[in-house]
Amino acid sequence: MLGLFALLTTAAIAATYLGTRDAIAAQEKAAKAKALLQILPAQQHDNSMLDDTLPVTDSNLLTLDEPGQIFVARKAGKATAFIIPSIAPDGYSGAIRVLTGVMRDGTVAGVRVVAHNETPGLGDKVDLKKSDWILDFNGTSLDNPAPSGWKVKKDGGRFDQFTGATITPRAVTQAVYQTLLYYQQQQKTLLEQTEPHAPEDNNHG
Repeated sequence: MLGLFALLTTAAIAATYLGTRDAIAAQEKAAKAKALLQILPAQQHDNSMLDDTLPVTDSNLLTLDEPGQIFVARKAGKATAFIIPSIAPDGYSGAIRVLTGVMRDGTVAGVRVVAHNETPGLGDKVDLKKSDWILDFNGTSLDNPAPSGWKVKKDGGRFDQFTGATITPRAVTQAVYQTLLYYQQQQKTLLEQTEPHAPEDNNHG
């Protein structure tokens, strides 16, 4: 009887998983699509960024814990921006997952924190739903501010910290800076990989 009960329980769990797997995947895809559109609104591209991706290579600067995808934004076939995933591993309550939109010229289009376990009312202000702190990265680049400015003000940098919480904004600021360094290193390769190919001329006569 115990064996039969275990078998039936396992079967029920498997059936529940299979029945909800597609719905969960659809919800995750919708949430990711929403975050991408917050960084690069629809009027700034004419492709489906979710379906236009490149694999992350040499991800040390991004500190990813699994293979990642870079989302490509295009206008009339030309890549105009890239949304790059990264992880801030040193958040107050663990890893913070970040998406950073980088324009073709290396300026930040926008940043969003897509997953974190930071303290409500303190570290969770990296979430746009809690505060507009994350918008301060818009328009920044490796030259603006200078490298010494890519810190929170408590450390002599440009970016605000939160009252009672410095670790979280420090971690996110570093993650965005690391992403810009990654883009600087990979810019030529990314642009070459996304360059539209002219149709071959098959008329040899």
